Amino acid sequence: MTGALQTLDSETLVTALKAAGESTRLRILALLSESELTVKDLTSILGQSQPRISRHLKLLADANLITRYPEGAWVYYRVAEGGAERRLADDLVALCDADDPALLRDREWLANVKREHAAEALRYFARNAAAWDQIRSLHLPDAAVETAMVSLLGDRPVDRFLDLGTGTGRLLELFSGLYRTGIGIDASTAMLAVARANLDKIGLSHAQVRLGEIMKLPMPRDSFDLVAIHQVLHYLDDPAEALAEAARVLRPGGRLLIVDFAPHNLEFLREKHAHRRLGFSHEMMLGWTRQLGLEMDKVLDLGAGAGADKLTVTLWLLRDPRFNIAGADRGLETA
Repeated sequence: MTGALQTLDSETLVTALKAAGESTRLRILALLSESELTVKDLTSILGQSQPRISRHLKLLADANLITRYPEGAWVYYRVAEGGAERRLADDLVALCDADDPALLRDREWLANVKREHAAEALRYFARNAAAWDQIRSLHLPDAAVETAMVSLLGDRPVDRFLDLGTGTGRLLELFSGLYRTGIGIDASTAMLAVARANLDKIGLSHAQVRLGEIMKLPMPRDSFDLVAIHQVLHYLDDPAEALAEAARVLRPGGRLLIVDFAPHNLEFLREKHAHRRLGFSHEMMLGWTRQLGLEMDKVLDLGAGAGADKLTVTLWLLRDPRFNIAGADRGLETA
């Protein structure tokens, strides 16, 4: 029956309790309830060897309390996304004393790890601010993607447009004919300097850029008709959190445009260009956005041709269903 409370048989429940019933594994559950992490992240936070952390993770995964997601040479771990195991994990973490010294220390080190990840990305942006468009063009067909984005959105005007991770401000320029007011957010002052110079150069007066964090937008709920996240999610530790924040500021009936890479194995993008994620599948994006109450309007894959070093760019167009626009097309397209 829909909505029925999911339960576990006694043997499965005992197995799960045994898996969680150890201090390090309980600490891991607490950490993964706040963020998805790699083995490297957890060894740094917990101060234990990689083999020990890997064994703890295996026991938790075998009990279905956590889920693993391989991405190239890395594996990300997170708390189970649903079911009775997720409820059990949530209940166990909730029962922990928030002021427990070990958990307090873990949260401090988790914050340090997140700061390191963010600093790494910012250092990359700072080093490459002036040449960012040129670097990006080396691994995706910008002109084709921009044409597809314009076609996907159509020519219906909007009042307010928000570009998250605006970079050089290119989307503010590209969609300038659609919106009355445009705002670009970026966490890099170097990138904002480039964006401002670009907007000044073309005389785009109804757009502005601001310093801000994607995970904590300085905007009220329901304040934008159109939000775009263009080639940003693969730099983030927690893409789902960024999507939740984008959904928060989306007005009823508003649209969210996401552009990023499909899953790939180009490890050098992580090693040399600060990519945290090697692409996103249709299923992963659908799962995240469904949890936020958004409806998938269209999905478009733009392949770059044959070859192991070629990337596919995916465009996802979503809608806030609190207000339905008649005649909206829905479907899956591949180009």
